[in-house]
Amino acid sequence: MTRREPLNREKVLDAALALAAEEGLKGLSMRKLAKTLGVEAMALYNHVQNKTDILDGIAERVYRGIDRADPGSPWPERVRVTVLNTYRALAAHPVVPMALATDEANPNSLQALLPLDDLIGALYDAGFDDDGIRPALGALNSLVFGSLLLTTAGFTKARKGEAELEQEEQFLRRIDPAVLPNFSRAIPALKAHDPEPDFIGALDLLINGLVAAAASGPGTA
Repeated sequence: MTRREPLNREKVLDAALALAAEEGLKGLSMRKLAKTLGVEAMALYNHVQNKTDILDGIAERVYRGIDRADPGSPWPERVRVTVLNTYRALAAHPVVPMALATDEANPNSLQALLPLDDLIGALYDAGFDDDGIRPALGALNSLVFGSLLLTTAGFTKARKGEAELEQEEQFLRRIDPAVLPNFSRAIPALKAHDPEPDFIGALDLLINGLVAAAASGPGTA
């Protein structure tokens, strides 16, 4: 008989991340996770407190994987690299931005906060004061999470099946160009878009705005 490897927190989080990728945020449960690991549900509590602890652990792991910007580079480049790397890390694990946006996860470890600290430091270096940091940081976070949520909303539940996709297609076919000419015209572009290039374009526009605001004087955003 093959000896089972002892369970630990990292293995629990590995399995949870894989299960969430398949089942979505709502599909991640202690019962399903235990079944995936081949143990009783009570065995999980030796390594994690509850589902919130699991989601916090998953989020912290994803944040640990964010590559940090060169601290010696100009502040706009540091903002760009930090925000883009954050977007990419979260986009690779859609359950994490969903958990953060719905307040089901709130990681507060040092590793989880380092990208945020880097971003705030870049904005201070740009010349924003304490009051200016708030809207500038809010705009950047809104871009990241708004973009992610538009493409990861399905992770609150199991992924769409063929019936749901067919229902969506039927809805689109019912759109009358005479009544909604602008929406009808945009449908092909909206369906065919690649999220990351769109995000990068929006990020560059936002950074250009921050550069202009920083040049106008301290405290403005």
